Parts: sequence; C-alpha cells; structure tokens
Amino acid sequence: MKLKTNSLALFISTLLLASLACSVFVGGPDYPEQTVPVSPDEYLTMQAQIEQALLAGAESGIVTIQITESQLTSYFAAKMQQQENPPFTEPQVLLRNGQMQMYGKITTGMLTANMLVTMNVGIDPVTGQPVISIASADFGPVPAPEGINNAISAVIDEAFTGSFGPVAVGFRIESITIADGTMTLVGRIK
Repeated sequence: MKLKTNSLALFISTLLLASLACSVFVGGPDYPEQTVPVSPDEYLTMQAQIEQALLAGAESGIVTIQITESQLTSYFAAKMQQQENPPFTEPQVLLRNGQMQMYGKITTGMLTANMLVTMNVGIDPVTGQPVISIASADFGPVPAPEGINNAISAVIDEAFTGSFGPVAVGFRIESITIADGTMTLVGRIK
C-alpha cells in the first residue's frame, strides 16, 4: 500500500513540476463564449475581396469593402505565426458596437494571461487612411509587457496599410462602420 502512495505522490509531483516548467496561467479577461474560427481561406478571401472592390471602384469611383471577424482573426493568426516572438498568440477579433476588440494570450516569463485590447478605428483626415487608437487594454494580473501597446498597434496598422497598400494607390477612406461582426469601409478612388 505504501508503494502505491509513494508512486502516486511521485506522479503528482512530476506532473506539477512539468506544468510549472512550461508556464502558469494567471487569468485575465474571459475569451468570448463563441469563438471566431481561424482559416487561411478566410485571409485569402479578404485579400481577394479587397482587390475586387478596388477594381470595381476604379470604374465607379466608389469602393465598399466589408471585412468579417473571421477574416481579421485569420489575418492576425497568420501574422502571429510568422513572428519568432509574437506579442500575443491565439487572437480572436470581435467587431461590435463601433469598436474592434482583440483577445489573445500573452506570456511574460513563466506567466501566461488572457488579454483584451479594445480599439477605436477612425480615419486620418489628411491621408484618408485608417487610424487605430487603443481605447483600453486589459492584461489581467500580468503587468503590460514592455512595448506591447506599440507592438499591437504596429501589427494592426500593418494589417490595414498592408492590405490596402500597393493595390490602393489613390484610395481614400471616407467612412468606417463597425457593427454586428463586420467592418465596412467606404471610400473613393481619386
């Protein structure tokens, strides 16, 4: 009987040490109940939709682009996988009530926590390009990692400027609406 007790104690101790060696989850904001699916196809569909809208806009002068939560989530997941040390992992993007909410997991040292960054998306009146400002950031009990706001802002800015970049020469956004899981951008080609 004593051998069974010692074996069980050794097994539990080994299991605890193994889990501590990786990381310790310390909480943070809860992920949404319904997760947004990640798919490389969604990212490619978003790129194709943007190109199609810009080509159609070349004829009419007006461009309307609709981007879904799944497309943005897939885009950010692909970008995080490309980085050696991503600022966050497991992105989930929600587009609700005029704001973009990005959930993710951050790791500092041995601690892992959920994060929620809420952003306002507007338009630069001079350039007609999207401007993203962080309205709030919640990293749970983990202090915000050094430069995380800048890293997240850079990834988000690149998402918009990179998506519209070379294809969108002369494209000026006039309105951005975020509601019910969709971001709608309306603009003109000069």
